[in-house]
Order: sequence, then C-alpha cells, then structure tokens
Amino acid sequence: MQHCGIDDIEWVDVHDTPDAVNELNIPLEQVRERLHVSDADGKVHVGIDAFADLFERTPSQRRWGKLLRLPVIRSVAPILYNGFARLLYRWNRMLKHW
Repeated sequence: MQHCGIDDIEWVDVHDTPDAVNELNIPLEQVRERLHVSDADGKVHVGIDAFADLFERTPSQRRWGKLLRLPVIRSVAPILYNGFARLLYRWNRMLKHW
C-alpha cells in the first residue's frame, strides 16, 4: 500500500495485494481492467468516474475533476477511457505483467 501525499487517499496496487479486491466483491480481472476508487462513504467509483473523484480530492487537480463532470465531456469521456483501458488491459495480459 502506498500513500500519495494526500491525507484521505490510500493507494492499493492489486497486483501486489490481490486480496484487496475481496472487500469490493468484484473479480480481480475486472479491477485490473479499470481504475476503482472507494470514497469515504464506501461508494465505489469506476473508470472515468474514479478519475474524476481522485481529481476532485486533489487540491491542484480539482479543475480536471470538474471538467470531467461537465455534461458534454461526461458523455464522451467514458467511451474514450473504456476503449483505452481495454487496450491497456489486453496489452498487459499479452506481456504477462500479472
């Protein structure tokens, strides 16, 4: 587990600690494919919503979180993110990174 320098965010690398996904009740491969973030209330944000949540919690990056929440961006960003995430996941599987 790593700490990114922001008091309320704890990074957990599921490649190093695969059992960490047990508390999410989500298959490991699904977590590997897209970014997952649990907020203070226990709500899990996935993909572009996870990035928006992280940006909004990072003082120097809040503007990016707000940008990702704009309706026009919000309608396109998940499509772009999901396509990129799928390719990156397949690339990592092909290279046997885990």
